[in-house]
Amino acid sequence: MFALGAALLVPAARAQTQAPFRSSVSPIGSAFRAQMTSWHRGCPVPVSDLRLVRVSFWGFDGRAHSGRLIVHRSFTRPVVKALRTLYNKRFPIRRMLPVESYGSSDERSMAADNTSAFNCRGVTGSSSWSEHAYGRAIDINPLENPEVRRGGVSPPGGRAYLDRGKWKKGMIHSGDKVVRAFAAVGWRWGGYWHSLQDYQHFSWNGR
Repeated sequence: MFALGAALLVPAARAQTQAPFRSSVSPIGSAFRAQMTSWHRGCPVPVSDLRLVRVSFWGFDGRAHSGRLIVHRSFTRPVVKALRTLYNKRFPIRRMLPVESYGSSDERSMAADNTSAFNCRGVTGSSSWSEHAYGRAIDINPLENPEVRRGGVSPPGGRAYLDRGKWKKGMIHSGDKVVRAFAAVGWRWGGYWHSLQDYQHFSWNGR
């Protein structure tokens, strides 16, 4: 009986083991700057105001990974705090890479289900800068949480997740752990918008 009980305790002990959350914030170094295509002349913030943020996240494979985001220096603390909460809650994120990995194409990054922050681009269908162009917004699991605008879905593969009554891996819902984690640091969710719903989007000012 003792041997059987001991054997049963092993998986439980392993299930409780969690790699500690790790994060670091650093200026954009010269090596990364040389390959940085998400910033260009005319952007609303200088590169000197941007920071490379490295954080732990739980992947869809149930393992801990290290991801990278580019964020404005004034907003690194709330972003790291929110992502720490998601890590502790084991919310799964597919991948987390600067958009340079996708030629700084927002469409390619979203199609790859990549979680990202800074990208010097305008608001879709507008001449205004996106909050991403300031480094003060983040898109999480874009495929599972698409933008829905006048019947259009971005990324197109996100149509499989239009039924927000479902709770599939990586999806974000009103009032859930992801929305609460960002609300706790003062950031708001695009899923609450009225003219369109951007289920992947969080920003400091709700835009």
